[in-house]
Amino acid sequence: MLPDQKLEALVARHAALQAELSGQTTPETYVRLSREFSELSPVVERVVAYRSARAELAGVEAMIADRDSEMRAMAEAERPALQERIAGLEKELRIALLPKDAMDERNVIIEIRAGTGGDEASLFAGDLFRMYERYAARQGWTFEVMSETEGTVGGYKEVIAEISGRGPFAKLKFESGVHRVQRVPNTETQGRIHTSAATVAVLPEVEDVDIKINDSDLKIDTMRSQGAGGQHVNKTESAIRITHLPSGIAIMVQAERSQHKNRAKAMAMLRSRLYDAEKQRRDSERAANRRGQVGSGDRSERIRTYNFPQGRVTDHRINLTLYKLPQVMEGEALGELVDALVTEHQAALLAEEGFA
Repeated sequence: MLPDQKLEALVARHAALQAELSGQTTPETYVRLSREFSELSPVVERVVAYRSARAELAGVEAMIADRDSEMRAMAEAERPALQERIAGLEKELRIALLPKDAMDERNVIIEIRAGTGGDEASLFAGDLFRMYERYAARQGWTFEVMSETEGTVGGYKEVIAEISGRGPFAKLKFESGVHRVQRVPNTETQGRIHTSAATVAVLPEVEDVDIKINDSDLKIDTMRSQGAGGQHVNKTESAIRITHLPSGIAIMVQAERSQHKNRAKAMAMLRSRLYDAEKQRRDSERAANRRGQVGSGDRSERIRTYNFPQGRVTDHRINLTLYKLPQVMEGEALGELVDALVTEHQAALLAEEGFA
C-alpha cells in the first residue's frame, strides 16, 4: 500500500500551486509553476481515483463483516474486481511517482551514421532515417534535418535531425546504439544475405543553463556551402564549423542559407554532444549499478537486428521479436518496441525502489 502521508503531500502541493497561479506572479514564476502544476495534475487525478477505490473497498469489507447484512453476498461478489482495480491504480501511481529523467520532455537531436557494410550500410542508415521521420509524424512531432552527408548510391553516410514536440526524448532515448540489418542487396546476384550496420545516437537538446561553454574554448570557421543547392551554393560563406578545443568535438552545419541560423544549429548540436559525453562518463562510473536497466547507453552496443528475409525485428536488450518488419520500417509498429523498452525501464526502476 502506498504511504498516505506522501499522497497527502502531493495533493497539498497541487492545491498550493493552484492557489499561487490564481494570484499575482511574475511571468517567469508563472511559467515555472504552470509546468509543475501540469506535471502534478495527472498524478493527483490518480491519487483521487486510488483513494476513492480504497474507500469503496472499505465499505464493501464492512458489509462482508456484517453477518446480518442482506448485501453481504453482493459485496463478496464485488470485492475481487475492486481489489484488482486498486492494484492497477497503485501500479500506475508507483510509476507516476518514479524519479523523472530531467531531459524526458526535451526535444531530441538524432544522429544516424552508416557503420560496417559499405554502400548497403548507407542505404540502411537512410531506411532508419525515414523510419524515425515517419514515427515522429505519427507522434505529432516536427522533424527537421540539421546536417546530412549522402551515400554514393543513396541513403546517408551521416544524417542529423532535430525532433521537436512533446516528450520525444522520453520515447526515443533507448534507440541509441548499433542497429544491424540482414538482407539481400539489390546488387547481389547470388541471392546471398549481407549483414551491415548503422549507429544511432539520440541526444536531448540542452540549453545554455544546462551546460556552460566558454567562447574562448571555441574555434569558429566559416566557409562556402558544398554540394547540391542551386544557384545559391558557393556564393556566400554561410556554412559554419565550430570546434570545441578542450574536447576536440567539431560540428559543421550548412543546412541553412543564413550563417546565423547555421551557427545556432551548430551550437545546439555541440551543447547536446558535450552534455551526452558528460552523461556517458557518469554512467560508466555507475555501470555496476545499471546492469538491470535497459541498455548500457554504450554507442557500440548492438541493440536491434532487422532481418528482411524473415520479416522480423529483434530487440536484443529485452529479447523481443516482432514479425512486423515492414510496419516497423514505416514507423507504425516502432511504437510497440519503444513502449516495451519504456515498460522494461520502469520495471527496473520499480525494482530499485523496492516495488518489484
